[in-house]
Parts: sequence; structure tokens; C-alpha cells
Amino acid sequence: MASPSLTEPIQRRLDIAAADYMQPDDMPRFDFTAPNGEAALIPHDSISWQVFKNPISLFIGGVTAVILELAEARVRSGVWDHTSFRTDPVPRLKRTGLAAMVTVYAPASKAEAMIAGIRRRHSRVTGTADDGQAYNANDPVLLDWVQATAGYGFTEAFHRFVRPLSPQERDRAWSDAYPTAVHYGAVGAPKSEAEWQEQLAAMLPHLTPSPIVFEFLDIMRRANAFPAYARPVQHLLIRAAIDMVPQEVATIVGLKPADGLAPWQRPLVKALAQGAERFPLRQSPAGQSCVRMGLPADWLWKQR
Repeated sequence: MASPSLTEPIQRRLDIAAADYMQPDDMPRFDFTAPNGEAALIPHDSISWQVFKNPISLFIGGVTAVILELAEARVRSGVWDHTSFRTDPVPRLKRTGLAAMVTVYAPASKAEAMIAGIRRRHSRVTGTADDGQAYNANDPVLLDWVQATAGYGFTEAFHRFVRPLSPQERDRAWSDAYPTAVHYGAVGAPKSEAEWQEQLAAMLPHLTPSPIVFEFLDIMRRANAFPAYARPVQHLLIRAAIDMVPQEVATIVGLKPADGLAPWQRPLVKALAQGAERFPLRQSPAGQSCVRMGLPADWLWKQR
């Protein structure tokens, strides 16, 4: 089914918004169009390229992933004590979002260089968690959890709110992402939905409650992640993210059903996420990367 045509002014505004969505002001703009023909770490015909093009499900899945990460004491301390998230959340969110886009869409050589830099910075992230455990951000166990929570968050948000993924597609999403997880040092990251469920079950005894989870959610509600007129949407998507937290984890950290979506709100979130699928974002990392691979900028949006 072809994407609906937009008038040029509207399309230009969408393209500008897409180009700026994850671009930190203090970093040079990343060019996903070059070098021509260089493949990404993840194939262009993968489920991941489909999942990561949708800004609505990405926002939802990213918030879910962070909630899950903050349930683990060592990851929680590493994030909270060594980043600017508490004081300057939006630039931090954009840097994290750009790193995800580079991992999925960028030419492999550029993605590998970025990941190597992240690993060097992580080697300096050490300390003692609030439960007394020592941590290092390059600990493979912690990297496995971070990669697993991201994989769950992004894939589950797409599955729930954009379109249902078959069991085979869900497994492919995990297996497609595994090679990039290895680059980060997460050699034990899940390679299938079954392996994610196993890892979640194994991690549950080690998860703990913390007021930091609620501080994070409060920061996300107040952050200028969306324009002022879209702030109600931002709050709605945060509720959707809470809704996706597995019940066992929600119980541990103290999230209640009322913190998530009301039944009447779920169709609204689906409408937003599915609406985002209908309009190609040609200047987004997804659109630019299609051009690099010799495809039309709207190619991914025509694969539904």
C-alpha cells in the first residue's frame, strides 16, 4: 500500500522534524547517506530497520527499556551517577537515541567506531551500587541486561502499537540485533524471544525497587522531549511505556496498573503509532540510510 502523498510544505516540516528529532545540539550532524552502498551492521531488509523507523514506538520502547534497566541496582547506579540525565535530560535522550540510530542504520565502519568509543567511555564508569555491589559498565552481565531490555522495549512497542509481529519475526528481531550486541560486549544477549524470557526469569531475583524509577518517570513527564502543544501526547506515551513493563518487574519496582494506560487510551496510542507509519520521514536516519543503499528514501515505508 503506497504512502499517502503530502503537500510539500507538510512534507518539508516532517523532514526537518525527523532530522532534528535525535540530533544533539552539541554534536555534529551525522550523515547516514555516505559512503554509498556501505551496509549497516544490521541488514536493510531486517525487522530492526522497520522497527526503528517509527518515532512513536521508539519513544515508548525506550522508556520501557530504561525502567527495566533501573530495576537492576548496578545499572541503576551507573546510569544515575555517571550521566547528565537528572540535570539535562533532553540532550542526554538525543545522544542515546542517535547512538541507537547509528547502531542500526549507519555504515558498519562508522557504527563500529562509535561503539568502540562508547566502550572506552564505559571503562571509566565504575563505582558501588546502592545495594553495596561494585559495578563496571563494561561488565558483560550488565551489558547483556541493557541490550536485552532495549531489544524487548523497541520490539514490544512496535508489536503492540504498530502491527503484530509473528513469532518468527520476533525471533528475527532478536537474532538480527545479536551481532551488534556482541560489538558492545553483550555476548550473552538474547538471540530469540525464548532466550529473552529465560534471561528475564533469571534476572528477576536480582531486581530491586528504588525511588529512582519514579524520579526518572517524573523527569520524563517534565522534559521538553516534545513541543509544548504535544505534551499531553508525551504523557500518554509514558503511560504506554509503563503498560509494557512485564508484570513481575512492575510489582518489584512498585508500578501499579493505574500508572499505565486506561483501556480507552490504548486505541489512541495505536492510532498515533500507526499514523507515524503512513508518512515517510525522508531525512530521518532510516530514510537517509535507504538512499545510501541505493533505494528510494521512502522504501521502508512501502514495505508494510
